[in-house]
Amino acid sequence: MTTPAATGRPNILWISTHDINPHLGAYAGVYPGAEHARTPNLDRLAAEGMRFDKAFAAAPICAPSRSAIMTGCFPTAIGTMHMRTKAVPPPQVRLFTEYLREAGYYTTNNWFTDFQVPTPASAFDDCSDTAHWRNRPTPDTPFFAAFHGMATHESQIYLDDEAFAQRTSHVHAEDRHDPASTTPPPYHPDTGTFRRSWARYHDLISEMDHWVGELLAQLDEDGLVENTVVVFWSDHGLGMPRGKRWATDSGLHEPLIVRWPGRVPPGSVNTEVVHLMDLAPTMLRLAGLDVPQHMHGTPLLEPGGRSVRSPNTYAFAALDRMGELEDRSRSARDARYRYTRHHHPDRSPMQHCDYPDRLHTWREMRRLAAGEAQQLAQGLPRSLLTPLQRRLVAPAKPAEELYDLVEDPYEQHNLAGDPRHAETVARFRDAVDRWLRTYGDLGELAEDDLLASWRPGGGWPVTAAPQFDQDAGAVSATCATQGAQVVWTTDRPQPAGDGGEAAGAAGLADAIGSPAPDRRHWHLLCPATPPPPDTRVWVKACRLGYRDSREVEVLPRAARAARAGGAIR
Repeated sequence: MTTPAATGRPNILWISTHDINPHLGAYAGVYPGAEHARTPNLDRLAAEGMRFDKAFAAAPICAPSRSAIMTGCFPTAIGTMHMRTKAVPPPQVRLFTEYLREAGYYTTNNWFTDFQVPTPASAFDDCSDTAHWRNRPTPDTPFFAAFHGMATHESQIYLDDEAFAQRTSHVHAEDRHDPASTTPPPYHPDTGTFRRSWARYHDLISEMDHWVGELLAQLDEDGLVENTVVVFWSDHGLGMPRGKRWATDSGLHEPLIVRWPGRVPPGSVNTEVVHLMDLAPTMLRLAGLDVPQHMHGTPLLEPGGRSVRSPNTYAFAALDRMGELEDRSRSARDARYRYTRHHHPDRSPMQHCDYPDRLHTWREMRRLAAGEAQQLAQGLPRSLLTPLQRRLVAPAKPAEELYDLVEDPYEQHNLAGDPRHAETVARFRDAVDRWLRTYGDLGELAEDDLLASWRPGGGWPVTAAPQFDQDAGAVSATCATQGAQVVWTTDRPQPAGDGGEAAGAAGLADAIGSPAPDRRHWHLLCPATPPPPDTRVWVKACRLGYRDSREVEVLPRAARAARAGGAIR
């Protein structure tokens, strides 16, 4: 096999984290609060590559956002907008790594998934906590390797002191953020709880930066820096009120850094409006592959690394059910403004939601709101929250919001009702309407009806078993299920229940759609990875949102030739 450099196909390394905005040193002066970051490794990565200043998630919560990134499609168009669900996307929709596998890439995912579908065996060569480019079959095999860090997940902000110290063990004392000198943004109350949470948030980002440095050092040790595209991103905003779970800029504005030595100019800045969803078609373009017509995302870079001019006029996003919190909002962002349309303005922006309501910052907002209710009960004016902060826990919200992010980066002044901005509001209304008409909005359907359309009677559809040609030569197969991919392995089936996963881990794995831990290595059946003709193989078909087909055992070529009509049983 030729080297990646010889084929013109670079290696690709994705490094993602959870629940942060662009609070990195590289964004100081660009994103408010980034000046407090201590992130030397990511700052160096940006200095060696391209910093995207206007990158936005498709949803302000994990699984819908990640589904968009992995499919290149709007969640509202393919049914992955609720948090969480197990969707049945249209048959043409695939996780984009399958295209890389068909082109000969070794693809890995370590380890987090949460793509809103059970992750099929066709998506990755290895999807586990040991997945790494170093496990590829030969040094010349091009790779796509994704690593998803958990250090900055919202849950980590609220650990007890001992656990937090362990979680941030690589953060030096002089780099830690002192709550006493930390000032929350104006939409958060300046209390000890919020000061401590913001200080911890920054410390967790510093810990994550150390992890990023370790991965980049491994890439350097292996001599792979020059021909590897490195991409760093986060999935949505910070895990505090008005960030994660809010269709605001603080819920959707994300860091995005791309380094490709010799192709992407070092220290370059991209100020175009981009979706994180655009990463899927961008990676295919950089690998020299065609972008499927069904993808909604737009490549951000040309194959040679040059930026694409004006890939998007708007970045669109949606908020739908999150746990038991039922809501629906649609949002658009251009280079200056964010517009959001709320379909349930009669509902609070901060409805009860079991998981986040256990978190310290959510509890603090509830405590202060209750305290203000007591003030009113005593005939006293409210004084514990500012009007801006009070909007978070208000019983209702405006039907529309418009903010000028250049003049008002904290989204304090809603311009939607200002006659001076009527033309801008009308423009955004039209943009959102055209977006939804073009791609559809499955959020309009009652979720029970949507599920019933996917799985009548509640039963999961099963992918049809693959069908084989009948000669004694190489194995090839087709599947009657539209959108299915055929995979094969030489690893024998294991007894039922021998996956080797603990009960707690299995519960999380099921929730985020991790592949079954069967310890078998599945290959895509395609010209890049044909099954060996002289070895017994097991073959099955996979389709997003379906159960896998039954496995079909295929005997070696000699045995097939000895049987009339081939050796399929």
